[in-house]
Amino acid sequence: MSTQPKTEFIDEELSEQAVHDYLAAHPDFFERHSTLLSSLNLPHASGGAVSLVERQISVLRQKDLKLERQLKELIEVARANDTLAAKIHELTLQLLATTDLQKTIAAIEEAMRSGFGADHAVLVLFAEPDSLEDINAARFFRVIERGDEALKPFGTFLDGANARCGKIRDSQRDFLFKNDAQDIGSAALVPLGESAEIGFLAVGSVDSDRFHPGMSIDFLTRLGDLLAGSLKRF
Repeated sequence: MSTQPKTEFIDEELSEQAVHDYLAAHPDFFERHSTLLSSLNLPHASGGAVSLVERQISVLRQKDLKLERQLKELIEVARANDTLAAKIHELTLQLLATTDLQKTIAAIEEAMRSGFGADHAVLVLFAEPDSLEDINAARFFRVIERGDEALKPFGTFLDGANARCGKIRDSQRDFLFKNDAQDIGSAALVPLGESAEIGFLAVGSVDSDRFHPGMSIDFLTRLGDLLAGSLKRF
C-alpha cells in the first residue's frame, strides 16, 4: 500500500506591502474588527504610545488647522480685493466729475496719496513739455517726449503691454522719484493705453516686498485702463 507524501506547509512571513495592499482594498476592515482597531498602538512624537484612533484624530486635527489657515488667507485676500474695488469705484466717480486735465491729474494724485496709501507716486505723460507747462503738480506730474533718452531704461517696459512689479533699476528710480529715490524699496509701473501710448504711472513703496513679480496685476491693469480713459478726454 502506497502512501502519498504529505505536503510540507511553508510558513511565509506576511510582508508589509501585502498588509498595506489588503487594507487599501478593504477600507472597512477596521469597522468589522473594531476591537482590533482600539488595541493598535503607534509611537507618539513626544514618547509613549497612542491608539490608532487617537492618531487618526490627531492627523484630522492637523488637516483641519491647515484648512482653517488657508480659509483665513482666502478671506483676507477677498477683503483686500473688496477694499481695492471700492477705492477704484470711488476714483472712477471722482474722475467722471472732473472737467479739465488739471483737475483730473489732481484727482489722481489725491487718490494715490490718500485713497491707495502710496508712499510715492509719479504720473508720466508723453507730450512736448511746453504743451503742458501750466499743469501745477510738480512732484507728481512729469511730461516728457516718448523718444527722450531719459526713457531709455524703460524701453522693455514701454514696449510691453503689462504692468510690472518689483525692484527697479537705479536709473529708473532716480528718474522717477528724484530726491526720494533712496527711499524706494519696490515699485509698480502701470502702462496707460496700449503699449503705454499715453504714458505710465509709477507707484513706489519703502517696503521692498510691497510690489513683487509674483503678485497679481489685475487691479493695477484696471487702474491703468481707468486712468488712460480719463486722460484721453483732454
